[in-house]
Amino acid sequence: MGTLSRDTVAVRIAVAVVIALPAVVLRLTGVHPPPVASMILFGAGVVSAAVLLLWAAETARVDMSGALALALLALIAVLPEYAVDLYFAYAAGSRPEYTAYAAANMTGANRLLVGVGWPLVSLAFVLAVRRRRPGRHRIGRIQPPPQRRDVRLGERHRVELGFLAIAALIAFIPTLTGEIGWYVTVLLIAVYVAYMTGIGRGAAEGVDDLIGVPARLAMLPRLRRRQTTWLGFAFGALVVVCAAEPFANALVDTGTVLGIDRFLLVQWLAPLASEAPELIVATVFAWRLRDGDAIGILLSSKVNQWTLLIGTLPLAYRAGGGAWSLPLDARQIEEVLLTAAQTVLGVAMLVNLSFLRIEAALLFVLFAVQFAFPGTQIRLVLAGIYLALGFSLLIARHRDLGECLRAAVVSPTRGVSPTR
Repeated sequence: MGTLSRDTVAVRIAVAVVIALPAVVLRLTGVHPPPVASMILFGAGVVSAAVLLLWAAETARVDMSGALALALLALIAVLPEYAVDLYFAYAAGSRPEYTAYAAANMTGANRLLVGVGWPLVSLAFVLAVRRRRPGRHRIGRIQPPPQRRDVRLGERHRVELGFLAIAALIAFIPTLTGEIGWYVTVLLIAVYVAYMTGIGRGAAEGVDDLIGVPARLAMLPRLRRRQTTWLGFAFGALVVVCAAEPFANALVDTGTVLGIDRFLLVQWLAPLASEAPELIVATVFAWRLRDGDAIGILLSSKVNQWTLLIGTLPLAYRAGGGAWSLPLDARQIEEVLLTAAQTVLGVAMLVNLSFLRIEAALLFVLFAVQFAFPGTQIRLVLAGIYLALGFSLLIARHRDLGECLRAAVVSPTRGVSPTR
């Protein structure tokens, strides 16, 4: 496939801006539509902001380290998710009922990423390989199919897996203490800083590695490209600021109006809206046989959400008038336990730098079961299944886990060379 034309890129950017504008106008004018309309309008703003930030971050990859660029891309792409979740934590400082929503949004986002995003990459890659099987005509620069149908990660992903393993262990602390304490904040933010330091080296990305709108923008002269990139960041951030709070409140109000469980609405709809663009980009990467980059961007997103996002929730809670630790009730403890257990299994599946089709199917099935049997007991059973399978795999793959942990420990001083 060739690069998009200038007119096509202009139309796509214009559509994203137009969809985002109602959220900005409504917020600046102080107009408050009914709950359902607010959820749709401000939710559209969140999605558009995520798209614009994603395009800007992708374009910025041309001017920075490859590994660091993917990590920053993963962080910037989910800024709308951060904004919504941090607002819930901030509001909980003066409105205790919002405490549950902060945990709901965070756990939903993380489980959606692993339970749906990772299997989606595997499915797209398998279909792409079949589509390019011998005998089919290939168009343009689409490469011949690899002699495999399972997703493979590069050596550089050992660093992310090592840090995710460390973060997963720390994340069990809230399930034992009943709170996301300030000490958890210190530990998780330290892990995130070490992670970003460790991958902040490597060669710059090439224009050929980009797709869609960013590929066209990357071809602009350097000064104009950077101006366009920063304009995208600025407008995307403005939309996030304008849309996050009313979207969060609209989710809660809509649940009340429609009689839907507000916890579940916050847990699944908000993350789906904010992370949809990232899931789409990862799927496109896999469809173009860039399976390493596809799973890599979602892995980076998982690392920053499971470290920085969780770590900053108590800070937002404190800023809103609460204590230094964010309390969790019994339901939230179960949700955090289930999410941490899923993380253990996810790490175990990837430590050998291979993501098998059967593993992807298992992750999706376990994710889907919670909707068929929504209840406390099934969440605990699922957590037990995740942990049993995860630790069994980690024992069998202990050498791979050791390699990932060593890569995480030595990377801040030795650096990482991005490999494909």
